Amino acid sequence: MLRSIAVSFAAIVTVLTPCPMVGHAAENKPLRISTFKVDATPPVGSPLCDGAVLPVQTVEDPLSARGLILLADGEPIVLCAVDWVGVGNAGYDAWRKALADAAGTSPHRVALHTLHQHDAPGCDFLAEKLLADAKFSGAMFNVEFARRTIDATAAAVRESLKNPRTVTHLGLGRAKVDRVAANRRVLGEDGKVKHVRWSFTDNAEARAAPEGDIDPWMQSVSFWDGDKPLVDVTYYATHPQSWHNRGAVSGDTIGLARAQRERETPEVTHIHFNGASGNVTVGKYYDGTRESRAELASRLADGMRASWKDVKRRPINAAEVGWRFEPVELPVSPWMVEKELQTTLADATKGSKERVRCAMDLAWMTRCKEKQPIDLSCLRLGTVYVLHMPAELFIEYQLAAQRMRPEDTVLMAAYGDYGAGYIGTEISYTQGGYETGIASRTAPQVEQVLMKGMQKLLQP
Repeated sequence: MLRSIAVSFAAIVTVLTPCPMVGHAAENKPLRISTFKVDATPPVGSPLCDGAVLPVQTVEDPLSARGLILLADGEPIVLCAVDWVGVGNAGYDAWRKALADAAGTSPHRVALHTLHQHDAPGCDFLAEKLLADAKFSGAMFNVEFARRTIDATAAAVRESLKNPRTVTHLGLGRAKVDRVAANRRVLGEDGKVKHVRWSFTDNAEARAAPEGDIDPWMQSVSFWDGDKPLVDVTYYATHPQSWHNRGAVSGDTIGLARAQRERETPEVTHIHFNGASGNVTVGKYYDGTRESRAELASRLADGMRASWKDVKRRPINAAEVGWRFEPVELPVSPWMVEKELQTTLADATKGSKERVRCAMDLAWMTRCKEKQPIDLSCLRLGTVYVLHMPAELFIEYQLAAQRMRPEDTVLMAAYGDYGAGYIGTEISYTQGGYETGIASRTAPQVEQVLMKGMQKLLQP
């Protein structure tokens, strides 16, 4: 696949020099941090995965919304990770505004991401309005529960700011994860998608194919007060779901792995972000059993543990913390026809999943027609750069961002604003396959927009 994308990416990717340290007035000002965590588990009967799977029947393990607030030289910076399948459009705006108001900052300085578990809720208040207008309210997600969770998270943010901790050192570690992620688009000799490796794949030929393009590293960014660890933030790129569509709420493989680390080091706050994994799954290594799911969770926990052991610390102060955001407008997929979508949404004889999908498509089209941009953002911690990106982004974007600053550490959290659905590379829209064949709401030109946005965020 790298060969197939090399031409389009080569025209865009450039090497950027290290970003100079700025903010001399804050050279000796300490960095401070606070953390928050709330339960985000939906009640029995609530829709899951935007109404695409069975609703809640039981809870195998709880979901959470958790994050951190950095207090440096400017307004507070909020990072939040939610164990939901996705938060998009007006839902994303509502989450960010609530957290920003609670932290006393701007929504532009709030990065909200989901981990994309599938036995978990979604949230899009614009899609819900369209469904309500079609007399189909509540089919996508439990609206009252979503609003309660947003309010609870905002309250937790306010409470956490009463007792911030001083950060003296930044830690950075990484470790390769063994037999978890694999690219799910297996190409044939003609350059088209021959197999799609879903989270569970029983096709022997597809499972035997090489891993393909992935980012194999579990990365750890940690915050310390002297020798005392405060927060460990991990990053890894793969679809997390395995044992799903059974009505059993779960944080799935990544939630189980995170819980293992919490039991091992309860004195540390553990936060995880999912990287650009729209075309990366566990399907090569998962056989559909609970035992296999536990093995995947254990391997992820091993990666977290090893990256923690690899941590190397260096002093940090408020002057070394920076934040940039870049509003972008993404091109709408040409296959979506507004009148056809409206007709299907209004047709009560159509299936629930089809009508919800139409509402989500129309919500995205509405946002784009009104020219409401999406924020890309970047957190700088010395020579560590963390990009915050939207939707189900292909792994090629994460790998390209790393090549932009090869001398520094570049991390990525995807699954920000979920409204766009899958976002592939330009060539991927010609290759077929589920993601860019029927599930993307953007046009092939999206690659140019996002690559230019990343370049701006990562420039000196």
